[in-house]
Amino acid sequence: MGMSVTISAATEQDTEQIFRLQYLCFQSEAALYANYRIDPLVQTLDSVREEVAADCVFVARLGDEVVGSVRGRVTEDGAASIGKLCVHPRLQGHGIGARLLRAAESALVEERGARRFRLHTGHRSEGNLRLYRRVGYERVGTAEGADGVPMIVLEKPAQTYATTA
Repeated sequence: MGMSVTISAATEQDTEQIFRLQYLCFQSEAALYANYRIDPLVQTLDSVREEVAADCVFVARLGDEVVGSVRGRVTEDGAASIGKLCVHPRLQGHGIGARLLRAAESALVEERGARRFRLHTGHRSEGNLRLYRRVGYERVGTAEGADGVPMIVLEKPAQTYATTA
Protein backbone atom coordinates (compact mmCIF):
# COMPACT_ATOMS: atom_id res chain seq x y z
CA MET A 1 0.00 0.00 0.00
CA GLY A 2 1.40 3.40 -0.86
CA MET A 3 0.48 4.84 2.46
CA SER A 4 2.23 5.36 5.67
CA VAL A 5 0.15 5.26 8.81
CA THR A 6 1.82 6.80 11.84
CA ILE A 7 0.99 6.00 15.47
CA SER A 8 1.28 8.71 18.11
CA ALA A 9 -0.19 9.91 21.38
CA ALA A 10 -3.53 11.65 20.88
CA THR A 11 -3.86 15.34 21.57
CA GLU A 12 -6.83 17.52 22.46
CA GLN A 13 -7.06 18.48 18.76
CA ASP A 14 -7.77 14.85 17.84
CA THR A 15 -10.83 14.56 20.07
CA GLU A 16 -13.46 15.31 17.48
CA GLN A 17 -11.96 12.96 14.88
CA ILE A 18 -11.66 10.16 17.48
CA PHE A 19 -15.31 10.73 18.43
CA ARG A 20 -16.49 10.49 14.81
CA LEU A 21 -14.25 7.52 13.99
CA GLN A 22 -15.46 5.60 17.04
CA TYR A 23 -19.07 6.22 16.02
CA LEU A 24 -18.37 4.92 12.52
CA CYS A 25 -16.33 1.89 13.59
CA PHE A 26 -18.66 0.59 16.27
CA GLN A 27 -21.73 0.49 14.02
CA SER A 28 -20.71 -3.01 12.90
CA GLU A 29 -20.36 -4.15 16.54
CA ALA A 30 -23.78 -2.70 17.36
CA ALA A 31 -25.25 -4.61 14.40
CA LEU A 32 -23.69 -7.88 15.63
CA TYR A 33 -25.60 -7.52 18.89
CA ALA A 34 -28.62 -5.59 17.55
CA ASN A 35 -27.82 -3.09 20.30
CA TYR A 36 -27.24 0.53 19.33
CA ARG A 37 -26.76 1.67 22.92
CA ILE A 38 -23.29 0.19 23.29
CA ASP A 39 -20.94 2.52 25.12
CA PRO A 40 -18.78 3.67 22.16
CA LEU A 41 -21.94 4.83 20.34
CA VAL A 42 -23.48 6.74 23.24
CA GLN A 43 -20.29 8.27 24.64
CA THR A 44 -20.36 12.07 24.49
CA LEU A 45 -17.74 14.27 22.87
CA ASP A 46 -16.93 15.76 26.30
CA SER A 47 -16.38 12.30 27.74
CA VAL A 48 -13.97 11.46 24.88
CA ARG A 49 -12.18 14.75 25.58
CA GLU A 50 -11.80 13.80 29.26
CA GLU A 51 -10.34 10.42 28.31
CA VAL A 52 -7.85 12.00 25.91
CA ALA A 53 -6.73 14.31 28.74
CA ALA A 54 -6.52 11.66 31.49
CA ASP A 55 -5.79 8.31 29.88
CA CYS A 56 -3.18 6.79 27.57
CA VAL A 57 -4.80 7.47 24.20
CA PHE A 58 -3.11 6.72 20.89
CA VAL A 59 -4.18 7.47 17.35
CA ALA A 60 -3.21 6.14 13.94
CA ARG A 61 -2.93 8.87 11.34
CA LEU A 62 -2.96 8.76 7.56
CA GLY A 63 -1.88 12.28 6.64
CA ASP A 64 -4.14 14.54 8.71
CA GLU A 65 -6.88 11.97 9.10
CA VAL A 66 -7.27 9.97 12.30
CA VAL A 67 -7.92 6.41 11.05
CA GLY A 68 -7.54 4.46 14.29
CA SER A 69 -7.52 4.89 18.03
CA VAL A 70 -7.21 3.04 21.34
CA ARG A 71 -7.43 3.97 25.02
CA GLY A 72 -5.86 2.57 28.17
CA ARG A 73 -5.82 3.35 31.86
CA VAL A 74 -4.31 1.67 34.90
CA THR A 75 -6.82 0.42 37.46
CA GLU A 76 -6.27 -0.16 41.20
CA ASP A 77 -4.90 -3.69 40.93
CA GLY A 78 -2.00 -2.82 38.63
CA ALA A 79 -3.85 -4.10 35.58
CA ALA A 80 -4.22 -1.72 32.69
CA SER A 81 -7.59 -1.72 31.05
CA ILE A 82 -7.40 -1.24 27.26
CA GLY A 83 -10.48 -0.39 25.27
CA LYS A 84 -12.26 1.26 22.36
CA LEU A 85 -9.74 -0.02 19.85
CA CYS A 86 -11.00 0.97 16.42
CA VAL A 87 -9.63 1.20 12.90
CA HIS A 88 -11.42 2.80 9.97
CA PRO A 89 -13.33 0.08 8.06
CA ARG A 90 -11.49 0.81 4.80
CA LEU A 91 -8.10 0.30 6.48
CA GLN A 92 -8.81 -2.83 8.51
CA GLY A 93 -6.64 -5.91 7.96
CA HIS A 94 -3.33 -4.05 7.60
CA GLY A 95 -2.00 -4.48 11.15
CA ILE A 96 -2.96 -1.00 12.37
CA GLY A 97 -4.94 -2.40 15.32
CA ALA A 98 -1.95 -4.45 16.49
CA ARG A 99 0.34 -1.40 16.21
CA LEU A 100 -2.08 0.72 18.26
CA LEU A 101 -2.26 -2.00 20.92
CA ARG A 102 1.54 -2.23 21.14
CA ALA A 103 1.86 1.54 21.50
CA ALA A 104 -0.72 1.62 24.29
CA GLU A 105 0.81 -1.39 26.07
CA SER A 106 4.33 -0.01 26.14
CA ALA A 107 3.17 3.46 27.28
CA LEU A 108 1.05 1.90 30.04
CA VAL A 109 4.09 0.01 31.33
CA GLU A 110 6.65 2.78 30.95
CA GLU A 111 4.55 5.75 32.05
CA ARG A 112 2.02 4.16 34.39
CA GLY A 113 3.63 1.00 35.76
CA ALA A 114 1.09 -1.50 34.45
CA ARG A 115 1.83 -5.10 35.41
CA ARG A 116 -0.71 -6.72 33.13
CA PHE A 117 -3.21 -5.77 30.47
CA ARG A 118 -6.90 -6.52 30.41
CA LEU A 119 -9.47 -6.01 27.69
CA HIS A 120 -13.08 -6.90 27.02
CA THR A 121 -14.75 -7.72 23.77
CA GLY A 122 -18.23 -8.91 22.85
CA HIS A 123 -18.66 -12.69 22.70
CA ARG A 124 -19.49 -12.61 18.97
CA SER A 125 -16.70 -10.25 17.92
CA GLU A 126 -14.57 -12.87 16.15
CA GLY A 127 -12.26 -10.41 14.40
CA ASN A 128 -11.33 -8.73 17.68
CA LEU A 129 -10.86 -12.06 19.45
CA ARG A 130 -8.52 -13.29 16.69
CA LEU A 131 -6.41 -10.12 16.89
CA TYR A 132 -6.15 -10.23 20.69
CA ARG A 133 -5.16 -13.91 20.72
CA ARG A 134 -2.56 -13.30 18.03
CA VAL A 135 -0.88 -10.62 20.15
CA GLY A 136 -0.79 -12.79 23.27
CA TYR A 137 -4.04 -12.22 25.14
CA GLU A 138 -5.78 -15.18 26.78
CA ARG A 139 -9.37 -15.53 27.85
CA VAL A 140 -9.68 -15.25 31.64
CA GLY A 141 -13.44 -15.02 32.09
CA THR A 142 -16.66 -13.37 31.07
CA ALA A 143 -18.54 -10.28 32.19
CA GLU A 144 -21.69 -8.48 31.27
CA GLY A 145 -21.29 -5.03 29.77
CA ALA A 146 -23.30 -2.16 31.26
CA ASP A 147 -25.24 -2.32 27.98
CA GLY A 148 -26.18 -5.98 28.57
CA VAL A 149 -23.81 -7.42 25.95
CA PRO A 150 -22.01 -10.58 27.17
CA MET A 151 -18.29 -9.80 27.16
CA ILE A 152 -15.21 -12.00 27.07
CA VAL A 153 -12.41 -10.78 29.34
CA LEU A 154 -8.84 -11.31 28.10
CA GLU A 155 -5.55 -10.64 29.84
CA LYS A 156 -1.86 -10.71 29.15
CA PRO A 157 1.09 -10.19 31.51
CA ALA A 158 3.25 -7.12 30.96
CA GLN A 159 6.63 -8.76 31.47
CA THR A 160 7.12 -8.92 27.71
CA TYR A 161 7.79 -5.17 28.01
CA ALA A 162 10.26 -5.44 30.89
CA THR A 163 12.46 -2.39 30.59
CA THR A 164 15.91 -2.43 32.12
CA ALA A 165 15.50 -0.83 35.54
